[in-house]
Amino acid sequence: MSEHSQYRYSVTVETNDEVVLHCLRAISQYAQDEGNRQIAWGGTSKKDWQQNHNQVTFRFSKPEYRITFKNEASRLMRTLWRVIRESDNDPAAPQR
Repeated sequence: MSEHSQYRYSVTVETNDEVVLHCLRAISQYAQDEGNRQIAWGGTSKKDWQQNHNQVTFRFSKPEYRITFKNEASRLMRTLWRVIRESDNDPAAPQR
């Protein structure tokens, strides 16, 4: 099993604010408490966000890390983003 395939607990979010996008990326790295924390925000660049109509998907290795991400993002920026969907079987793919 590849390292990326372990990051399968996803949450797709939408924000219309680029600054919020970057804050969400930082929160995802904080929430992914172990392992390769950068995998959590892989595929969430400004270009990805623009191409996907202001939506990006974060992926975590444990469901509790996804919960931490949602809770902290809501605590800090409640009305500036929203959850579109979640999955427990949406593994990350290498970005390079």
